[in-house]
Amino acid sequence: MGEGLAKKVVRIRLGHGASASDVGALKAWLEREHKLEVLRGRGDLEIREQAGAEEPGSSPMGAGLEILLVVVGVVGPKLFDEVYEQAKSGVRAWRENRRSVEQGEPPEVDVVPDGDAR
Repeated sequence: MGEGLAKKVVRIRLGHGASASDVGALKAWLEREHKLEVLRGRGDLEIREQAGAEEPGSSPMGAGLEILLVVVGVVGPKLFDEVYEQAKSGVRAWRENRRSVEQGEPPEVDVVPDGDAR
């Protein structure tokens, strides 16, 4: 029965100039976000890095990685929306923190809901 379930994913892509350490730091930040941490502890959410899918004709993104928040199992729209909003909030907080501890502007970050990831 579980084989046909689509995975709900929030895809987080760091913009040009992002380093591998930016990707790792943002992933670690998101793993400590309380609501996301609770979902991970229950086994309802996975947070992982993967190689970013470049679109033809686009310039390469910083480290060529993206962060995926994969909601596992049967997911209602409300839970997915909460994960999406928490991801956006966590990214904003991480960018503010990075701005205060490192020189220069942090990379731009896109947070995109994605209905099905394989």
